[in-house]
Amino acid sequence: MEISLNNKIEKFDEETFNITELLKRKNFTFRMLVVKVNNKIVKRNDFENTFVKNGDNVSVIHLISGG
Repeated sequence: MEISLNNKIEKFDEETFNITELLKRKNFTFRMLVVKVNNKIVKRNDFENTFVKNGDNVSVIHLISGG
């Protein structure tokens, strides 16, 4: 499978896996993340049930607050 992850092409041996697995594999450990698949926001509760597949465009954005 080949996907675009944050505008970089990433290749994986599997045909599909869920968002939770993708975040683990790519070491996204920050708690406050926004994930978009094909420009649609995926709610945290849906990470386990949302699967990425060949050709998908995935964006992982860290939310940071400050003052």
